[in-house]
Amino acid sequence: MKTFYDVLQLLKRYGTYVHVGERLWDIELAAVEVDRLHKAQLIDDKTYASAKIVLRHEHAQEEKHPLIQTHGGNNHGGQETDGR
Repeated sequence: MKTFYDVLQLLKRYGTYVHVGERLWDIELAAVEVDRLHKAQLIDDKTYASAKIVLRHEHAQEEKHPLIQTHGGNNHGGQETDGR
């Protein structure tokens, strides 16, 4: 397991789909769900450790360099323009 996508695929195998809308929140929710799967003994220690490492790395990267997301469907940071 090397990427956040890999972790999401692991969660999907157990019927958990994560999409909150903010990448940082998605990473945090995925971490909670991985903890839950491990506590229920549905994933082994190696899989758990790999997933947690990926999630910690992704969380740190997102905090350093957040992906710019636009809300409201425009590319103006939520501000309307007059089209000029």
